[in-house]
Amino acid sequence: MTSKELSYVEDALGHEKFMKSCSKKTSSKLQDVNLANYMAELEKTHGDLYSKFLNLL
Repeated sequence: MTSKELSYVEDALGHEKFMKSCSKKTSSKLQDVNLANYMAELEKTHGDLYSKFLNLL
């Protein structure tokens, strides 16, 4: 893996980690059940994407 590719993967990992934490915080604060469930799904999606990017290393 080139340094440019490694830099991209590290950047993507940071973004996915941030999006997962934002989704988790938001879902816990929402009172609308449907919206909270949607945010929980987004948390899972970003967690899965984080794992996929991590497996590239």
